[in-house]
Amino acid sequence: QVQLVESGGGLVQAGGSLRLSCAASGSIFSINVMGWYRRAPGKQRELVAAIHSGGSTDYADSVKGRFTISRDNAKNTVYLQMNSLKPEDTAVYYCNAGIEVVTGGYRYLEVWGQGTLVTVSS
Repeated sequence: QVQLVESGGGLVQAGGSLRLSCAASGSIFSINVMGWYRRAPGKQRELVAAIHSGGSTDYADSVKGRFTISRDNAKNTVYLQMNSLKPEDTAVYYCNAGIEVVTGGYRYLEVWGQGTLVTVSS
């Protein structure tokens, strides 16, 4: 019904950049918060960045000044620009969104993408 599709992961050298994209599709009425989480090997999933419908943003301390989250509401898409990447940024990155649907009755769904792997080599 509603899904998130991520793209943009890959292998990059330390100091390099990558841009992740996540597009929402389906019977969407509106999207509240959109965000990116990551899970590094052997670690718990953590919030990387989030952007609210009004444009306010939140960042993990570890990525402040290096990562930038943005969204295109017309395209139901959220982006994560990652600069000055470090080996410790290596993880599977997951897109997350709070989505309102009205088809078949009002519901508020928390939806996850399938994940995209980012590998930063030293």
